[in-house]
Amino acid sequence: MIRRLAIACAIAPLSLIALASPAHAAQLCAADLNGNGDAADAGEMAQCLATADGGSLCPIGKVDCVGDSSGAYGCPLGAAHACLTPAGGAVPACSPHSCIDTSVTPIETEELVDDPGAPADGPVDAEGNCLGAIEIFGGRALRCRPPGASNTFQNCCRDKGKIVTDGMGGSLSSITTKIAIAKGVFTGMKAAYTAFKAGATASEAASAGANAIIVGIDPASIAISLAVNYMIELLLQGCDQQDMETGMLRGSDMCHEVGSYCASSILGVCIQKAIGHCCFNTKLGRIIQEQGRPQLAAFNDLGWGTPKHPYCRGFSAEEFQALDFSRMDLSEYYGDIEARAQSDIQIDMKDKVDDYLRTITP
Repeated sequence: MIRRLAIACAIAPLSLIALASPAHAAQLCAADLNGNGDAADAGEMAQCLATADGGSLCPIGKVDCVGDSSGAYGCPLGAAHACLTPAGGAVPACSPHSCIDTSVTPIETEELVDDPGAPADGPVDAEGNCLGAIEIFGGRALRCRPPGASNTFQNCCRDKGKIVTDGMGGSLSSITTKIAIAKGVFTGMKAAYTAFKAGATASEAASAGANAIIVGIDPASIAISLAVNYMIELLLQGCDQQDMETGMLRGSDMCHEVGSYCASSILGVCIQKAIGHCCFNTKLGRIIQEQGRPQLAAFNDLGWGTPKHPYCRGFSAEEFQALDFSRMDLSEYYGDIEARAQSDIQIDMKDKVDDYLRTITP
């Protein structure tokens, strides 16, 4: 069990939004039109058209066939491509791409990463000293999905600016209370997504999410109006709970982007990408993680992990105390807090964390 300075909340596993119902998605086709190695971009995947003979025709690259004097049709793309008559009786057409029967060859979807992060509270002795490991500025792995087949080519990684703030002023004296911000974000996202799936309108679901967010946290730590608008937009786009939470934290500069990976594919062709992140409860936590990890040998081999499995653990007490803050550029954070001498803030920040560590360790 681990006690942490900056915690993140678990996300219950959610099924990815289905590409389409089985009755409407039996025949699909995909093509890498831009040559980037996948078919996850707009226009690179489509539902096939039914043909008069009971078959299917891929609409990607479809061209009309040309009739000769005898009334026979030939495909301008070459004899290897059959001319097929659409079910509606239009001019026969052909396509350079084949259709895939998803009832025989289903879409393969990667399991959604469910990283709760380290537990927030562990066992303590009679004096209140933590008996487990201590993790400082830990995060958790989250993903959001750029436009692709699973989200009807909507950008579920989009953000609306800084919705969540550190709310920590010029010191870390309030750090043990501000950890509730991330928990509030998670609770709000879950409430909004659950309400929307149960039939609420996007506006109603977003309001439910906003009400859940403000319970138990400082309202000054989150821009409620921006959060409502953000949730409405993403719910209407078919984004899921983890998309929304990642986007909100990412837009608030609390996430480190690890990279993209294929979230859904068919016959080895990627039709939906996802972007993996390590997200933290504060912008300061993300900055110190980014600038502190290169100083520690323990992170040399794993780094930030892989896009599909980001490595987001926090620092141990010993690792944190070994960090040289004079080698860190914290100017990104200084601009968000009250005007004070940077050297004073650095000293204050480390002293406050050291004081906190002394209260929870033997």
